[in-house]
Amino acid sequence: QVLLVESGGGLVQPGGSLRLSCAASGRTFSSYRVAWFRQAPGKEREFVAHISRSGGSLYYADSVKGRFTISRDNAKNTVYLEMNSLKPEDTAVYYCAATDSIGVRIRGHEYDYWGQGTQVTVSS
Repeated sequence: QVLLVESGGGLVQPGGSLRLSCAASGRTFSSYRVAWFRQAPGKEREFVAHISRSGGSLYYADSVKGRFTISRDNAKNTVYLEMNSLKPEDTAVYYCAATDSIGVRIRGHEYDYWGQGTQVTVSS
């Protein structure tokens, strides 16, 4: 069992940057692959980024590739999502999720644990 809590969301202007954090509680955090998802009002939840257990393998959705960076610090039980060159289309509630399955996972149902989400609003 692992509990996830997101933080760092807020209001930012287009072109700005924001860093989200996902803090985990659990004695086996390093054994989980972690991903970020987002969901805007009236839209379906979509995959954003994925990171392997060691942090050596990264995978991004095409919509954020080159602008977002996912990383993790297992000593701090924390996963991060650094967001740069933000666009209004990035506005959504952002969730982190964890799974102990093998390989890259981009579907929400493939994840066992979810945080409560943090709101990101990109507006001038």
